[in-house]
Amino acid sequence: MTVLSINPATEEEVERYDQASNEQVSQLLDAAIHAQRNWRDSAFTARSELMIRLAHRLDERKRELAELASQEMGKLFSEAVGEVEKCAWVCRYYAEHGERMLSDTALDDDDDKRSFVSYHPLGIVLAIMPWNFPYWQVFRCAVPAIMAGNAVVLKHASNVTGCALAIEKLFREIDAPVGLFTTLIISGSRASELLSDSRIAAASVTGSEKAGGSVASAAGRHIKPTVLELGGSDPFIVLDMNNAEKIIANAVKSRFQNCGQSCIAAKRFIVVDGIFDAFMDAFVSEVQSLAIGMPNNPDTGLAPMARRDLRDELHKQVIDAKEKGATIVTGGDIPTGNGYFYAPTVITDLTPNCRLYGEEAFGPVAGVFRVRDANEAVAMANASSFGLGGTVWCSDIEVGIDVARRVESGAVYVNRMMASDPRLPFGGIKLSGYGRELSTMGIHEFVNRKTISVQL
Repeated sequence: MTVLSINPATEEEVERYDQASNEQVSQLLDAAIHAQRNWRDSAFTARSELMIRLAHRLDERKRELAELASQEMGKLFSEAVGEVEKCAWVCRYYAEHGERMLSDTALDDDDDKRSFVSYHPLGIVLAIMPWNFPYWQVFRCAVPAIMAGNAVVLKHASNVTGCALAIEKLFREIDAPVGLFTTLIISGSRASELLSDSRIAAASVTGSEKAGGSVASAAGRHIKPTVLELGGSDPFIVLDMNNAEKIIANAVKSRFQNCGQSCIAAKRFIVVDGIFDAFMDAFVSEVQSLAIGMPNNPDTGLAPMARRDLRDELHKQVIDAKEKGATIVTGGDIPTGNGYFYAPTVITDLTPNCRLYGEEAFGPVAGVFRVRDANEAVAMANASSFGLGGTVWCSDIEVGIDVARRVESGAVYVNRMMASDPRLPFGGIKLSGYGRELSTMGIHEFVNRKTISVQL
């Protein structure tokens, strides 16, 4: 069987790739086992040096890698370059801090005992990753896992297979041990089945609720740890407009960067009544100025969505909202011509019977909600089955922090745009998943946190 990569801007075929046979997968897993057994005993200096070489290679190849991402999933070229640069950042971050994060942690104990936690790699981590950030999603999982002494096998989304193979090539080019990072070209169902293989120690999944549930179920049957990041419907809470220019700029970027195809994109704009009209006037004006176009055109503000089926499903959500009384303030249609483009859209008057009220909108559609005050804003923010991230915009910092504490999610940023950052733990609650990536928490997810206690 083959998998197909289609250019979302032109609908032309980019490449076809043959899926790996069961025998080939087994051989690749054997190579990964061999690499990991040697790598787990490597010095931290060797691991750090590998990460630094990887960062240098990313810097050298960033334009080539960005062009590939634009071709395969339609990302703006400038955004793709930024994504590759962020991957180099996470390599350098763990090269600098990984050894400290994995050093023994002393524990309180009696005076005649010495007790501490020691950190040891688990083995091979299966990374099942999505297409929307074809490099960053992989690197934020793989880099801390490898720095901790694990090996990683990647099952990437089929429409970005070229990006997956490009990552594997980067590891070869820096003389990483053969098998330390491996791409498996297989179907999603076969990836879940790999959890029954004794050579796989753990799994990390970024994707849909369905994909995460399938992997978590398989991992549970075989008692293997998982980290799940399964999307979100992040609130963007605006309590005042005292810094209107900053708020509007971040609102537009938070919703429409990557064509709105981001787990931590602002998806529900919750605005208090007294400033609702001012927010809407400024926000809609900026949204309407986004120019739809080709990803490599520097004047383009909104590139295509990644696949036709995703664009069509988003449009069904918009039509459903319109039929149930919501107001489409701008957009809400599919432009004519080739490419999986969708008009930047703003919708108000969404009610609980609308699909967009409770479902994640994974594309350039913003729902705006009017509330009376901060308490009602928190209540609306929490009236969601998701809980990944969120933002609060407020001139009173203490009020902003209080609201942030009450929002049910894995992270809330006050007066700054929600973003993943190597220095900060990243992950969600409720249907957004569990576990944490990045920072110290991320590198500790796929290690054995072993308690050692010694009688003196």
